[in-house]
Amino acid sequence: MQKQPVTVIGLGPMGHAMASTFLDNGHQVTVWNRTASRADDLVTKGAVLAATPAEALSASELVVLSLTDYDAMYAILEPATQALEGRTLVNLSSDTPEKAREAAKWAARHGAEYLTGGVQASPTGIGQPESFTFYSGSRPVFEAAKGTLDVLTKTDYRGEDPGLAALYYQLQLDVFWTTALAYLHALAVADAHGISAQDMLPYLSGTVGSMPDFFGFYTPRIDAGEHPGDVDRLAMGVASVDHVVQTAKDAGVDAALPAAVLEIFRRGITAGYAADSFTSLIETFKKPTA
Repeated sequence: MQKQPVTVIGLGPMGHAMASTFLDNGHQVTVWNRTASRADDLVTKGAVLAATPAEALSASELVVLSLTDYDAMYAILEPATQALEGRTLVNLSSDTPEKAREAAKWAARHGAEYLTGGVQASPTGIGQPESFTFYSGSRPVFEAAKGTLDVLTKTDYRGEDPGLAALYYQLQLDVFWTTALAYLHALAVADAHGISAQDMLPYLSGTVGSMPDFFGFYTPRIDAGEHPGDVDRLAMGVASVDHVVQTAKDAGVDAALPAAVLEIFRRGITAGYAADSFTSLIETFKKPTA
């Protein structure tokens, strides 16, 4: 059976990996990028380089976008909206849930179907069995495209709301970037004491590796809105984080990151949660300060 032709717009590392993976799996691929030379090796593999975004859109019913953000999508596709009729846009660019919803409406006004995607992989993970992507939007549109999209990663459909895939994606990044910064900060403090990143690797990996059990313990309590101080207490957490701040300062390391954490803990104390679990801080997050 002939495989579905695909257009890929945007050939940064992620878009390039996607186009290459489609080619490796026997799809006819059309590509477009502002810097056309990024397509040279893809063309050698059999891709067709479109001269304009309109030409790229016209080449395939299924169009995958891999761009910096949604503003980039509008900048590229607004001059080519006459070619959107009958197309399915799969936007794998990062942006907010609200912008994803607005983009779906914009696509519909121009006669195109629309799916939001949030890729949970690096470019090297495209085509690998452990990788997956969140999708949301029309279920029939997703089901029609699923077989082709499965070539890139496994697909995790989140629902009809176009904003859901972007939401799930941003929630993952919320945890990822905060954790990644904590990792770098800890290594800066370690370095100040002559301890290498390699020395710390097994210990920090063990800490992160324990987090699934940590999440698993607290999740039902959080869902129930319960924050008993039977296992931990926020007042103890304040003392603990304060020690982290002082350790960084004593080492001559910028303490802004743990100081921000300490400020959040102190807000919880002010709100009256001193005897409750640190999870009570979710209530302060729900009521941000002015």
